[in-house]
Amino acid sequence: MEKIHCPKCSGLSVKNGFQNNIQRYKCKVCNKRFQVNYTYKAYNSDTNDLIRSLLKEGCGIRSISRILNISCCTVLSRMLEMAKVIKAPFFYKLGCKFEVDELWTFIKRKDHFTWITYAIERQTKQVIDFFVGSKSKEN
Repeated sequence: MEKIHCPKCSGLSVKNGFQNNIQRYKCKVCNKRFQVNYTYKAYNSDTNDLIRSLLKEGCGIRSISRILNISCCTVLSRMLEMAKVIKAPFFYKLGCKFEVDELWTFIKRKDHFTWITYAIERQTKQVIDFFVGSKSKEN
């Protein structure tokens, strides 16, 4: 009998009933419930990496949805999850020349606008810092 390992923690799993005639498993370590094969493509483990790479190529939400054959809402929620973990990079060089640029854009409606400001190091084009939000005297 083949042993099933948890996709989250790689712990040993045991059978844990059926859901829609599909065998479910439960991890003994982290108690996560899962099934071996998912039919919906959004549950594949590499979906987030594909969304990230398509975003870097400049694809929009709807085009990513069509390419991966998943819901627009799924693409958007995964993008928001990825955005939560983005941190400003650490930059340590002194005496460099920087470029600062601003972008003014709308969120949902014309009266909900926001600013995107970022700084890059001129030679390497490395992003030094960025800010997303309203423009005020404090920032």
